[in-house]
Amino acid sequence: MNNAAIVTGASSGIGLEISKVLCRLGYEVFGIGRDFHGEFAEDNFHAIICDILDTEKLCNTVKGIAAQNHVTVLVNNAGTAYYGLHEEMNARKIQQMVRTNLEAPMILTCLLLRALKKSKGYVINISSVTASGTNPHGCTYGATKAGLSSFSRSLFDETRKYGVKVVTISPDMTKTELYRNANFREGEEAESYLMPEEIAKAVEYVLTQREGLVVSDITLKPQIHRIKRK
Repeated sequence: MNNAAIVTGASSGIGLEISKVLCRLGYEVFGIGRDFHGEFAEDNFHAIICDILDTEKLCNTVKGIAAQNHVTVLVNNAGTAYYGLHEEMNARKIQQMVRTNLEAPMILTCLLLRALKKSKGYVINISSVTASGTNPHGCTYGATKAGLSSFSRSLFDETRKYGVKVVTISPDMTKTELYRNANFREGEEAESYLMPEEIAKAVEYVLTQREGLVVSDITLKPQIHRIKRK
């Protein structure tokens, strides 16, 4: 039985590029997303259509995958963001960010942790540079990513004696659809943003270290900080 990986938010952007890397490394990759358009087709890639906010369906889906596969990697990548003054947020937007960016990774990790202890596997959480700073006009998003990073650090200390590797990857502005709800986007210069495949290369780096070495935190930044108003 091949080692299997579960990737959330795998239908586009960073999650799709991570899935490609994992397929190339020989994993059976189960990519969870709300919709897939057939951009990527490999025999060892399995597109799983599931809204990550449908907790019951998500849990049943992941339990089914784990029951039939040797899961050794969980990549909590799915994320959503709304930007603006906090007083301009509403309950729906706040709940969507908290549940997608923080609640779902905690639930999935809980479901898979016993299996990952047995396999001495990986939990890879895609956080953000916003986790380590203040975030005017993005208070909730930054808070959810800070929570995810804190969860990663504590989980590693809890599980390291069992061989589990818990990794936080914190990208800066990346050319994805994350900013579709914002009044800004990445700058025009290539030096002002990251590409999704560069985050995927960081995942590959994590997974190809010798047993006994854990790369617990990676921060990726473009050379210059610049955004473009829409």
